[in-house]
Amino acid sequence: SPSKWHLAHTTWFFEEFFLRALSRHTALADTYRFLFNSYYETIGNRQAQSKRGLITRPAVAEVMSYRHEVDDAVIKALSNGVNAAMLEIIELGIHHEQQHQELFLTDILYTLAQNPLYPAYCTDNIQAPENISSIKKNMVNFVGGIEQIGHTGNDFGFDNEFPQHKVHLEPFQLASHLVTNAEWLAFIEDGGYRTPLLWLADGWKATQTEHWQMPMYWVNADGYKCMTLSGLQSINLNAPVTHISYFEADAYARWAGKRLPTEMEWEVAARTQPTQGNFAETERYQPQPVTNDNNQNTLTQMYGDVWQWTASPYIAYPRFKIRSGAVGEYNGKFMNGQYVLRGGSCASPRNHLRASYRNFFYPHQRWQFSGLRLAI
Repeated sequence: SPSKWHLAHTTWFFEEFFLRALSRHTALADTYRFLFNSYYETIGNRQAQSKRGLITRPAVAEVMSYRHEVDDAVIKALSNGVNAAMLEIIELGIHHEQQHQELFLTDILYTLAQNPLYPAYCTDNIQAPENISSIKKNMVNFVGGIEQIGHTGNDFGFDNEFPQHKVHLEPFQLASHLVTNAEWLAFIEDGGYRTPLLWLADGWKATQTEHWQMPMYWVNADGYKCMTLSGLQSINLNAPVTHISYFEADAYARWAGKRLPTEMEWEVAARTQPTQGNFAETERYQPQPVTNDNNQNTLTQMYGDVWQWTASPYIAYPRFKIRSGAVGEYNGKFMNGQYVLRGGSCASPRNHLRASYRNFFYPHQRWQFSGLRLAI
């Protein structure tokens, strides 16, 4: 979606679900309902997602004016006092806007990557490629057993993180490091994209239909390069591979003689780690090489850099309940045909993430900053 649409849609969310409920909506509320509704069927007709790029008006200045008007109205309403239900809508809207802050960047990258001139969004974060380091990698052991999965409820969480429930995990191992570009190159050069036995049936079909030969945004011109928000850059061999689909991650894991972790395994492992890493706040907007020492029994980059594909389908937790009203369409109706990713990326706001956070995409999609960690 265009950047302007993200700016207007996140504003419309507060307008629609907060101001309208208080009968304080702006004069533009009904006009913008069609243009900037994303997928809320119960609200009414909307611009098709594939045609959002054709919205030439309102202009950016008008969108920003709309944002200021809605912000002022929301702040005024809050200063006068609202009930707990309305405060929950505000909190949801803030976290919703953080999601779109990330999409804002990934959609800019997608748009710029369509231009053969490889234009840059920013140029102050360009880093010279590094040689392959001597960082040792290992599989870290976890004993398994009965574990509580899901959000504790002590602070904000999306509905798909609830309710907490128990699962039984067999003993498992997670790789101490994310899969790197150097390791992915070995997969390419060993014929990974040409070996059907490595792929799920739908994944092999996608490779043939879409002519996949390498991750999205990679080009092979005098060496492998990748389109980034800093323009076309040489591949950093030590950095985590990114812009791969679930199908590619699954095929790589099979090639490596391992598997993708389940989302439950990932969550149990992540609970022992601080929410630290390379997030949007660093303004690098690219996955970075690991910078710690060679302690191979320590999990690295559990958060930030790249979203990590898991083997888990995106489905409801036991006893999950969809909220009443239009906000019930936020997550629940997408629990079909998608896979869960965990951990956040270099485009995610840091305070948006936690061990229980569940992202989800269709298995063929790869424009997000998505990578993988292996498991046994």
